[in-house]
Amino acid sequence: MTKKTTPILTESELTRLEEQVGSLLELIDRLTSENHSLRTQQESLATERAGLLEKHDQVRNRVDAIVTRLKSLETGA
Repeated sequence: MTKKTTPILTESELTRLEEQVGSLLELIDRLTSENHSLRTQQESLATERAGLLEKHDQVRNRVDAIVTRLKSLETGA
C-alpha cells in the first residue's frame, strides 16, 4: 500500500482562496439584495396591474352602457 500525503497549500494559494471566498461572499450579498429589490418591484407591478385591470373593466362597462343607451335612443327616435 502506498501512503497518501495531504497536499499543503502555500501562503499565496491560501491568500488567493481567501480572496475568492471574499469575492463570492460579496457576490452573494449583492445578488441577495438585488433579488429582494426585484421581488419588491414584482409585487408593486402586480398590484399596479391588478388596479389597471380593474379600471379597464370599469371603463369597458361604462362604454358598454353608453353604447346600449345610444342604441336605445337610435331605435326610439
